[in-house]
Amino acid sequence: MIIYPQRVSLWTLLFSIKGSIIPVIWKKVMYTVLLSSLVVASQGLLDAHHMLLTATPFTLWGLTLAIFLAFRNTVAYQRFWEARTLWGELLIVARNLARQSVTLLPELDRESRLALARPLIGFAHALRDTLRGQAVSADTRRALGDDAQDLPTSPNALLGLLGQRFMAQARGSGASDVVLVEIDQQLTRLSYVLGGCERIRNTPIPYPYILMLHRVVHIYCFLLPFCLVGSIGWFTPVAVCVLAYTFFGLDALGDQIADPFDTQPNDLPLDAICRTIEISTLELIGEPTPAPLEPVGEVLL
Repeated sequence: MIIYPQRVSLWTLLFSIKGSIIPVIWKKVMYTVLLSSLVVASQGLLDAHHMLLTATPFTLWGLTLAIFLAFRNTVAYQRFWEARTLWGELLIVARNLARQSVTLLPELDRESRLALARPLIGFAHALRDTLRGQAVSADTRRALGDDAQDLPTSPNALLGLLGQRFMAQARGSGASDVVLVEIDQQLTRLSYVLGGCERIRNTPIPYPYILMLHRVVHIYCFLLPFCLVGSIGWFTPVAVCVLAYTFFGLDALGDQIADPFDTQPNDLPLDAICRTIEISTLELIGEPTPAPLEPVGEVLL
């Protein structure tokens, strides 16, 4: 996720490259500008062969394309926001379970609380690894502690382990049924978080729709010079550059946020969220906490 100040200067808004979509689309935009320059240079030849286009179909086509892009980006942002909500829920549940291990199970010693906290922190790291399609990370093994080799590393298996450990410790401490139900409710919320993240990860936006949108955006931007050169002449490359930046940028941005669990600059900072969960959990049980992650080059992973 790109981190930027809440109040930025006009210069930064207009000319900042870092944190924008320009590094992803600049080659496509430059190609359309070069094509526009060639069209302007050969305007007379193209006009003689009746190869220039009128603006009317492009006006209708552009309006339709803008509606499709807005719809796709809205769907992509809904996926992004739902994913962020689920990870916020994971943070809340982790805090609740850590707090309950202290307040509802006061008889537990330090090692017993760590035995509950480690798989809870490991669940967050393992869920991140799974959603990103990565192997078990060093953070996951570190979070699970010394017995990492003996513990499962999939989030679903860790969820089952959490249920067993919490219920065993609660029953061993003589907790009432009310306490058991309260803990089980928090574990159930973890299950909903896991299922919701898996739903987003395993159900992408239908590929034919994305393919059609990509093709239409490219065709529209590449044909624009043939439509504009007759009316605005040498200003065509500038106008095409602005329009290509808009359409290519919206298209690329929708691609990035449609998969919010990836590691691109506009995706969710799952590493930082996992570190926040680790800090919150350890702090609530009175253990030393690591430092929060800082953005690298204004990008927080």
